[in-house]
Amino acid sequence: MEEKLISQKKPFFPISDTLMLFLKKYDRWMESSICYEDLLRFSGSVTVYDKNDHDTLWVRVYYSDSDRSEIDAHLKTIYTLLHSDGNTSSLPDLNIDAIDYCTFGNSKPFRIKIRNILNDNFIYFYVKKTDASRVYGLEFEHILSPYNLNYLVNHNTLIEEHIAGIPGDVFIKESLELCSPSEKAQIAKEYVKFNERCMIRLLGDMRAYNYVVIPIHDFDQVIFRIRAIDFDQQSYEGKFSVYRPQFFKENYPLMEVVKEKLNHESIIQYKIEERSIVSRRLINSGNRIQLLVNIMKNDQLTTPENLEKLKNEIFVFTKDESFSKSKSMGELMQAAFDYLRRNYQNVSLGGLL
Repeated sequence: MEEKLISQKKPFFPISDTLMLFLKKYDRWMESSICYEDLLRFSGSVTVYDKNDHDTLWVRVYYSDSDRSEIDAHLKTIYTLLHSDGNTSSLPDLNIDAIDYCTFGNSKPFRIKIRNILNDNFIYFYVKKTDASRVYGLEFEHILSPYNLNYLVNHNTLIEEHIAGIPGDVFIKESLELCSPSEKAQIAKEYVKFNERCMIRLLGDMRAYNYVVIPIHDFDQVIFRIRAIDFDQQSYEGKFSVYRPQFFKENYPLMEVVKEKLNHESIIQYKIEERSIVSRRLINSGNRIQLLVNIMKNDQLTTPENLEKLKNEIFVFTKDESFSKSKSMGELMQAAFDYLRRNYQNVSLGGLL
């Protein structure tokens, strides 16, 4: 089913001057002498397998000695910019253990494993090609979701921190059936909220491998959170169903849990709760979200055909003419946020059952 939902490979959109000023204002902009294309100069690679000897669709890449020393130095500097103030005093204590390249998906990122040699603690971050729609997705996630996001960007390269968790497809395959009845009910609640959050802010393509499930030990129980990890399909596709994770077949096992554990009244309650929370985040974000949406109104982030289809499909659900009158994805986001503020207890905008 999902092959029909995603129309085609999404192009990369450049950073506009006004978006660049926004990113500089909020300390997201970086000046770096290394770019995504530099990492493509690898001279060889080997396949990376998981613990069950299955191909992960990542390859570990290697560079010539001269390239590797230069690349390592720049990646260490980027790490200090991402996680501290760019202080270079810690550089001698850092080691780049691995550089992996993903051969699957649209963004084809590099995954960097960096280790502190003093204590063997390590962390990952990602190097990707800059895409304005992904930047908007990261900012919306940072402002409107329960989670903060750390990233840096310039006109060529996007640096994203690693989001820890169990990939959704792995969790569904290996862990879901092992959960207790109460844990499944809690997962169902979280999935309803996740589905609603993605729909509200038009984050698309949340197939199971594009989000993670995070188990959290709380006293004598384990609770679960679901968190998006891929923001490539922010406000691009024309089909409204792309922005509702429930319609991807990989997520059907979670939908079955929702239907088993939650009645219609509970689903409505959790949808209203999530809309209320997002509404409060919109208010508490101050001018930041409005400034971002105003910039987005003038950016091209999709095709005219996708915009026309999406705004009309949302209008069918809401009967709100501000959607049908939108002339850009930014105006469509403005209409969605305005609608949410006015009608957060009205659950007519989509639904799980």
